[in-house]
Amino acid sequence: MTTGRVVVFAPSPELTVTIEEVRGAPDIHVHAGGQGVWQARMIESLGGEVVLCSALGGDTGRLLRRLIGFPLEVREVAARNGGYVHDRRDGDRDEVVRMPADALTRRESDELCELTLAVGLDAGVVVLGGPAEHDHPVPDAVYERLTRELGGHGCRVVVDLSGGRLAAALKGGPEVVKVSYDELVSDGYADSDELPDLMRACHAIAGSGPRAVVVTRAEQDTLALVDGRFFLVDVPELTPVDTRGGGDSMAAGLAVGLTRGMSLDQALRLGAAAGALTLTRHGLGSGGGETVRHLAERVRLEHVDDER
Repeated sequence: MTTGRVVVFAPSPELTVTIEEVRGAPDIHVHAGGQGVWQARMIESLGGEVVLCSALGGDTGRLLRRLIGFPLEVREVAARNGGYVHDRRDGDRDEVVRMPADALTRRESDELCELTLAVGLDAGVVVLGGPAEHDHPVPDAVYERLTRELGGHGCRVVVDLSGGRLAAALKGGPEVVKVSYDELVSDGYADSDELPDLMRACHAIAGSGPRAVVVTRAEQDTLALVDGRFFLVDVPELTPVDTRGGGDSMAAGLAVGLTRGMSLDQALRLGAAAGALTLTRHGLGSGGGETVRHLAERVRLEHVDDER
């Protein structure tokens, strides 16, 4: 029997340090970050129950354990978690330094995978996210294994991945895929960012089994292929303050919708609203759950003719 929780697989969260300016003086913010952490934060904001499955190690890992503010299932490892320092005092996000995450040993990777399976098999929905773009704490094959084994035992698997990780997860047959338009182009699924090319890419991905393929397109309406039908997702216009994190929050909203028994269409509306609200805030994965629910009621799905 499933629990209604969302399990988020985040193999290597990051330690984030951001320098802002407040009344002419530096203001330093230290947080847990990374895709899975931001997704889990939005899931909690929406009133969902979440468990983060991660590997933590080194000084960064010990600090992350204290900073992550929601339930954790942890594999303690020798590998260090990564982190970065960003300077935003001039309004832009300038990277001062980045420390990459260490790779897990084969045994550590296997045990993190087994831990995630044990927790995920009791959950209704599992979100598979990646580490930082250039970090490789676990082999891509882990995503295929988790997708296949969790999905094969009744879990609804949402993947928010790109590159080799996405290709591996598709072999396992996820239920929902969230990806950005530029990732589809860079990964070779789409020839360009034009709508017909993106639609053909959605069909190619759906051929691996997903019921829904959701493509975020920056300032343009999100494209979604849901049970064989294409939609453009029209979200109420809001003023963005940060261009990052909208896709992570969309995946989180989709997952929460599925745990609540929503149809894929309804879950897509919730995810789109969560993603839009995140862009209006400085904290990634943040946003008021009540505001997201009100916005979701105003999200429109416009059917688009298949251009194959």
